[in-house]
Amino acid sequence: MQAPRFWRKSKWHPLAVVLAPLGWLYGAATARRLRRGTWEKLSVPVICVGNINAGGTGKTPTVIALASFLEARGVAAHVVSRGYGGTAEGPLKVEEMVHNAAEVGDEPLLMAAFAPTWVAKDRAAGAKAAIAAGAEVILLDDGFQNPALHKDLSIIVVDAAVGFGNGRVLPAGPLREAVAAGLKRGDAIVSIGSDKAQALLGVRWPEIAKLPRLQAALKPLKMGMDWQGARVLAFAGIGRPEKFFRSLALEGAEIVASHSFSDHAPYSTAALQRLLKEATQKDAQLVTTEKDAARLPASFRPQVLAFPVRLKFEDEARLENLLKSAGVRLN
Repeated sequence: MQAPRFWRKSKWHPLAVVLAPLGWLYGAATARRLRRGTWEKLSVPVICVGNINAGGTGKTPTVIALASFLEARGVAAHVVSRGYGGTAEGPLKVEEMVHNAAEVGDEPLLMAAFAPTWVAKDRAAGAKAAIAAGAEVILLDDGFQNPALHKDLSIIVVDAAVGFGNGRVLPAGPLREAVAAGLKRGDAIVSIGSDKAQALLGVRWPEIAKLPRLQAALKPLKMGMDWQGARVLAFAGIGRPEKFFRSLALEGAEIVASHSFSDHAPYSTAALQRLLKEATQKDAQLVTTEKDAARLPASFRPQVLAFPVRLKFEDEARLENLLKSAGVRLN
């Protein structure tokens, strides 16, 4: 399901107010689970990339950017993920040519193209398997509310255009826990978006100034494809599909139709055939995100172009200092 619209509105929206008691219970349960955590300290630095919002903030591009940043500096970073949407219990090292999204999840399949990636329902076991395989740093994907491991650096990723929504906890709002509680445990913030969105984020949520903030933006990866004037039928099942559609339009693509699906939703044969039929009728090319492409059947992928984007940090020197403060030895 797509996120309810009232999550982005005032905290005093009638539905938000009615659901507020359930949000309090959800937040209390999260706090209780965190208090009872084991927080095991590992032999290598653990860099956690998570969020306070429930999905759609840009964690996966952030993990990929960090993995590339560390690789360029000679650091063997491995990603550990729970493999949301996949059936594998793990610990299992993801192999792009062997596994599929139904087994390991779409995000691990995508991240495996950039760094050794492990899926494990037991995060501690996954991290230990990665260390045994040579990991010098663990990039813990979406582990901010997971109490199994001690984090040497906890990064909170936020979409600058959305911020923390209406500021309420699920189901009254989009948050997994209260903003104050999350910021108290965090070490740094990565805010993703345009300059205008970045400025407005700081105004609406001044409390984020309590943590070091790295501003970043998603930039289309130029791979010889000229999107200018291209007729496309765009589809996506991510946290905020409209961001993908907007990025395509900014690159000059003519979007003749767009279709949104639920985040991580598997694509049925019938749905894909409908998309292909519509694209053929409108003389358009099917286009989707890299994460969605990972969920497509291998036989259907040649029919679809992926629109790749990469996260660019505004201040890499500040990122480097944060990593060093967490015990990462950069070459």
